[in-house]
Amino acid sequence: MRLIPRDVKFFELFAELSGNLTEGAKLLRTILADPRDLAMRVNQVQAIEHKGDKATHAIITKLNQTFITPFDREDIHRLASSLDDVLDFVNSAALRLVMYKILTPPPVSAELAGIIVLQCEELAKGVSLLEKNGKVMEHCEEVNRLEDMADNVSRRAIADLFENEKDPIQLIKLKELYEVLEYATDKAEDAANVLEAIVLKSS
Repeated sequence: MRLIPRDVKFFELFAELSGNLTEGAKLLRTILADPRDLAMRVNQVQAIEHKGDKATHAIITKLNQTFITPFDREDIHRLASSLDDVLDFVNSAALRLVMYKILTPPPVSAELAGIIVLQCEELAKGVSLLEKNGKVMEHCEEVNRLEDMADNVSRRAIADLFENEKDPIQLIKLKELYEVLEYATDKAEDAANVLEAIVLKSS
């Protein structure tokens, strides 16, 4: 038996959105690890975020045009919005580098971005398994585990910042960068929770 009735177009759109999400997170991680050509590459992140907005809009448009949906209309909307939220915070982190002229991001910022990449990959796998009655919950659990890891990394990074950073302006800039990255991991957990709810309602 299928977990969810077949509606290929919705699943294609969600695959596109989760693909954009992973692409944006990987580019952010690369930038934070090596911030050369910063402005140009941040513009690339923004372009990916715009693609994500279009994919989200396409899902909402299809939702409004479709009488019978593959799962609850509210959950389709929540899943699209929560995935888009992750990409928004990925973009926000990239923009902070340009706005605040953070030319040498601390290595821990790339570590946090790496956790976001892993979460995005798990979300993409979970989304791809919705139609196939796959093991979605395993990927959701991994997203949540990674969010706990990001919390720990972020707390240590902020504590270290207050202990060692002597320039108060730089401290404010980096603290905000860490917080935006951590918010992205929170939003990934929110998306995983939506996926879990869809699976539980359909079981």
